[in-house]
Amino acid sequence: MKYRSVFDIIGPVMIGPSSSHTAGAARIGRTARALFGNKPDKVTITLYGSFAKTYRGHGTDIAIVGGLLDFEPFDERIVRSLEIAKNEGVDVTFVESEEVPDHPNTAKIRMEDSSGHVMEVTGISIGGGKMEIVELNGFDLKLSGSAPALLILHKDRYGAVAQVATVLARHQINIAYMQVSRKEKGSEALMIIETDQTVEEPVQKELSDLDGIHGVTVL
Repeated sequence: MKYRSVFDIIGPVMIGPSSSHTAGAARIGRTARALFGNKPDKVTITLYGSFAKTYRGHGTDIAIVGGLLDFEPFDERIVRSLEIAKNEGVDVTFVESEEVPDHPNTAKIRMEDSSGHVMEVTGISIGGGKMEIVELNGFDLKLSGSAPALLILHKDRYGAVAQVATVLARHQINIAYMQVSRKEKGSEALMIIETDQTVEEPVQKELSDLDGIHGVTVL
């Protein structure tokens, strides 16, 4: 990984002792919350590698939960996030996995709400307070959260990518990065599109109304 400045090495302004284990963890939690769309009622957080071994001492537990409560890494409420979550009716369970992950700072977050909405997000903390989301509901992806992004769930068929790109081009929205992932041929697929401009609500609706589109999430 290349660093652009000394501040990428030192890390961000944050609550906690470690940019990887605290700030990065908080951003994983906050991005998971954004993808889920609201505050979950029940959360199971599975920790792997060094996260599993040191999460209490390094504040990874309070950081992830703070992120799920939509707190920034520098928000002083993070130190009380477990208490706040309990008071707000969020049931949080931590699981320490012995499985060896691809990255030592890995967390899998399963979120549920009272309506039956369930989502599972896996994130890694890559250093300097930065993170990547590497899996969403079984789809492999690479999402940093550093640019506006669209996540489009759709039927795997010809023309799906072209019709989405056409809508974005019509609104002069430039695609900076794009990835398409599918579980199997002809089933559900996921487009991850990072853009140079924010995708406003009317464009989101236009995308949602396209044939074969099952859901549009803006991060």
